[in-house]
Amino acid sequence: MIKTFQTGGNRNLGYLIADEATRMAAVIDPSYDPAAIAEFASDNGYEVVYAFNTHDHHDHTNGNEAFEAATGVRPLKLGDLDTQTSRAVADGAAFPLGDLEVRIIHTPGHTRDSICLLIDGALFTGDILFVGKVGGTDLEDGARAEYASLHEKLLPLPGDTRVYPGHDVGIAPESTIQHERETNPFLLRPNVESFIELKANWAEYKKEHGIE
Repeated sequence: MIKTFQTGGNRNLGYLIADEATRMAAVIDPSYDPAAIAEFASDNGYEVVYAFNTHDHHDHTNGNEAFEAATGVRPLKLGDLDTQTSRAVADGAAFPLGDLEVRIIHTPGHTRDSICLLIDGALFTGDILFVGKVGGTDLEDGARAEYASLHEKLLPLPGDTRVYPGHDVGIAPESTIQHERETNPFLLRPNVESFIELKANWAEYKKEHGIE
């Protein structure tokens, strides 16, 4: 079960993902409206056992204290230790969620600490991959790191992997890896140099192609 929350800010998205069999749930980026997510979990009989931040930017972490106060669960970022499992949030780490698992994929680029979370064929991409767009970076090391993360970590996933981004700023609020492979102009670029060139000229590209 995936519940999407429009939390505020710059069309930020938060998520609650639950294993229906055990009613155990994980929350991703509660941000501006942690109370709504905590209330939904309580009202529907879900036990929040984990919360994660996709990266350490204020628009994704500003609700952490309120969320912990409401649920007793502290949102974790890359490098943090989960006291329940004694597992660190690190690339490849897996956190059991009832009959499911939360798998961590370190995807630097937008920030050095950016992570994606893969849960039962659903990929929560934070600010590295939107629908039809990619996350903001500089035009040097950050862009190169993002290109590598996208092509080495995310695009090899099965095509039917569902994509749930950290903001509703693309052409739709969700997508699939296959759809992004076939349509996302950044992912269609043949090399990192042309990827960076598109980033540098994105405003002009959008105008030429009628993209909002």
